[in-house]
Amino acid sequence: MKPEPEADRPDFSGPELSRLTARQAVDALKSGEVTPVELVEASLARIAQTGPAINAMVTTCAERALSAAQNADRDSPLAGLPIGIKDLTPVAGVRTTWGTPALADFIPEASDPLVLRLEARGAVVIGKTNTPEMGAGANTFNPVFGATLNPWDTRMNAGGSSGGAAAGLATGETWLSHGSDLGGSLRTPASFCGIVGLRPSPGVVTGGGADPFDTMPVQGPMARDVADCALFLDMMAGSDPASPLSVPSPEQSYLDQCLAPAGAIRIAFSADLGGWAPVTDQMTRLLREGLDRITGDGVALFDAKPPLRGAEDCFRTLRALGFWAQARKTPERITRLYKPALQQNIADGASLTTEDVAQAMTTRARLFAEMRGFLGAYDVLACPVSGVPPLPQEIEYPTEVAGVPSRDYLSWLAFAFPATLCGLPALSLPLGFTESGLPVGVQLIGQPRGEGRLLQVARALEARIGFAARPIDPIIR
Repeated sequence: MKPEPEADRPDFSGPELSRLTARQAVDALKSGEVTPVELVEASLARIAQTGPAINAMVTTCAERALSAAQNADRDSPLAGLPIGIKDLTPVAGVRTTWGTPALADFIPEASDPLVLRLEARGAVVIGKTNTPEMGAGANTFNPVFGATLNPWDTRMNAGGSSGGAAAGLATGETWLSHGSDLGGSLRTPASFCGIVGLRPSPGVVTGGGADPFDTMPVQGPMARDVADCALFLDMMAGSDPASPLSVPSPEQSYLDQCLAPAGAIRIAFSADLGGWAPVTDQMTRLLREGLDRITGDGVALFDAKPPLRGAEDCFRTLRALGFWAQARKTPERITRLYKPALQQNIADGASLTTEDVAQAMTTRARLFAEMRGFLGAYDVLACPVSGVPPLPQEIEYPTEVAGVPSRDYLSWLAFAFPATLCGLPALSLPLGFTESGLPVGVQLIGQPRGEGRLLQVARALEARIGFAARPIDPIIR
């Protein structure tokens, strides 16, 4: 698999400011070369231009954003840079729907703590990005806003649940966009749309969760390149007295760690996680060819079999438990309108026994200890983000992968489970393209609390891959 040459990359007809990386845009803001208002206007213009084709930014807040831009502090870390916020996270005064009918017209009075932190650091919220209903699913569609489409081929889905964020970044609607991840919700859309998405360790980014003690769902950064992703992680990170699991930001910023020389890199590679996760021959070949092409000269690749016995049942149990717990405190007027797949998730949680939960807890503890030992010999574990490339939008999930039948929409997301269960940082890095021109990302899983090293390795590999980070016009087919 070869990266796409810059000359062959699809056209980009948006505002020139939208071509900038986030770091370039922030530098331009700080120097006074551009103003926050100009960036807000560029973002709104691009959303208007691409929205009909991809439906990524489903709610804009132009007046709020322009007011914030006019009052932005040039000396703040982001200096007035517009960003997208996923439509699972409240923004004061901005329609926030969770993609579910009963909340279609909900306008929160207060913002999530993460939004407050980002705004305090100079971010300007431009709008809300699309998500599956309640974030459940890896195909972004819901009864409130409809489907988000893949900008590389609008017949295909953009992944989920942060599909709106990924598609908008790929087309230049924003420079940075917020996402969240439980079962690959950052990683899958990043892979499908050719951008970078990072699931950080629990506690690195606070806010955005109903249960502050739940380590399965996390918030994280999405961007068009690794260094921009590191910048956004710095802006999201930090301890919060209201979050019992939060950790302080590192003494050396994530961006500085990312930009430091990576030195020798040891990569463990497993195309199927030791036979545990189904993957097509096409995806195996694409990842193997892509990784083989960038090894050598300080980068070593080793075939490996990570210890993941019991991971699927463990993940399913703990995820179902979380869905059921959340549903118990959600009004029935909301839950009764949920889509069938979401209703089933809740029912699965309600049917759990104490033995089921105890088994999952002990399995999770063992998996963490074994994965910690396994990763001690490597800088990262490389594996697929998903076992298949992007699917046609009308297919909610594949009924089988490589001949293995799917139990439900979780089955094809198995590659997301290990990092979530073990609290490990994981990043989706663009690696190349399928024969039909659809992006394919490689998942890099780092050591416990290893965000800095993971970003450093990812940036070094990104330079070798040569994937152009410039935004594209949607390819309408």
